[in-house]
Amino acid sequence: MRSQREIMEEPSRRLVEQAAQVPERRAVVAALAAAGIVGPILFTVVFVIHGLLRPGYSPVADPISALAIGPYGWVQDLNFIVFGVLMLAYAVGLHLGLRPARAGILGPALLALAGVGAVLSGVVPLRAVAGGGGGTYEPAEHAVAAFMAFLGAGIGLIAFSRRMTSDPSWRSLATYTLATGIAIVVLFLAVGGLASTPEAPLYRWFGLTQRVLLAVWYPCLIILAVRLLRVTRATEALR
Repeated sequence: MRSQREIMEEPSRRLVEQAAQVPERRAVVAALAAAGIVGPILFTVVFVIHGLLRPGYSPVADPISALAIGPYGWVQDLNFIVFGVLMLAYAVGLHLGLRPARAGILGPALLALAGVGAVLSGVVPLRAVAGGGGGTYEPAEHAVAAFMAFLGAGIGLIAFSRRMTSDPSWRSLATYTLATGIAIVVLFLAVGGLASTPEAPLYRWFGLTQRVLLAVWYPCLIILAVRLLRVTRATEALR
């Protein structure tokens, strides 16, 4: 049996252990926040450079996924996968960086779904039509991945915005996050209806419309990641 002294010292040991875990948790959250900055920037740099080096590729007409076709298509496949993994990490970081809330898991779960969609885009890429001719074929899994990525991101940000309103450290970004989430959903559905098929009126500008969508989504990821870093550092400064 334990002595009375051991029983009395047990709460103190627990407090010491918890205090030791706090800096470790903050370091983890900071690393996860960095993933939200590195992810969209790295993905954009890679697909822009890849597009410039690809003969015949048009960033105005061709979607980013088209870079996966050809001898160096693996570069874009890997780009999707790395971005997706970083978004999975980032979703966890945002979840840890905001105050717990009722149904608070919804936002990070949807952002994680967006990350899974990006990974799936790299695992099941666009393919060239057999026999040549320059045609492309989109596997059903790739189309599903696009829905997962964009709708997961848009609805996920909407869900996060509701959680931000109850956290003083995040409240100032709640409206912006909500607006961005709504814009992503609306733009994705508009691009799908107006530019994604050869019969669509904006098909010749498919690549451009897709990049406009990313120009709405990615800055929000980076801004929220920077806020997450600041919140983490401010908490550390109060210790």
